[in-house]
Amino acid sequence: MYGVKVSTRGDYASRALLSLALRADSQGPTSVRDIAERTGLPQPYLEQILLALKGAGLVRSKRGVGGGYVLARPPAEITLGEIVSATDGPIAVGDFGAPHENGACDHEGQCVLLAVWSEVGTHMRRHLDSFTLADMVARARDPNAVLAPVD
Repeated sequence: MYGVKVSTRGDYASRALLSLALRADSQGPTSVRDIAERTGLPQPYLEQILLALKGAGLVRSKRGVGGGYVLARPPAEITLGEIVSATDGPIAVGDFGAPHENGACDHEGQCVLLAVWSEVGTHMRRHLDSFTLADMVARARDPNAVLAPVD
């Protein structure tokens, strides 16, 4: 059965930023190599992902000796929805188009289904946006932590 999925890229981005968030109190940037070692992610792919996250304003980088990446904002201000969107594009159930546009309602029942798919995508975005990196840090440090959704 196929379902709505976060891509490998979105998962890796979330893991990399969680790694940075878990060490946000440490001094200085974290190298790509260190992030790759701590997360078990392939370094070349991780470098591409971090560049996308930098372009989205989620991380900042420093070049040279002692260089690497840091979060651009506090962990409580970065949501899983932002991370996934930065790497995967807009969060949606599918690429079906919008109701009432470009003849989308010309066929029986299509308009109703397009509206439902749109609502499901909105729900997914809201749900992913309800979890911050700070929530993930709390859960990583205490697996029994209960996460309260962000309103």
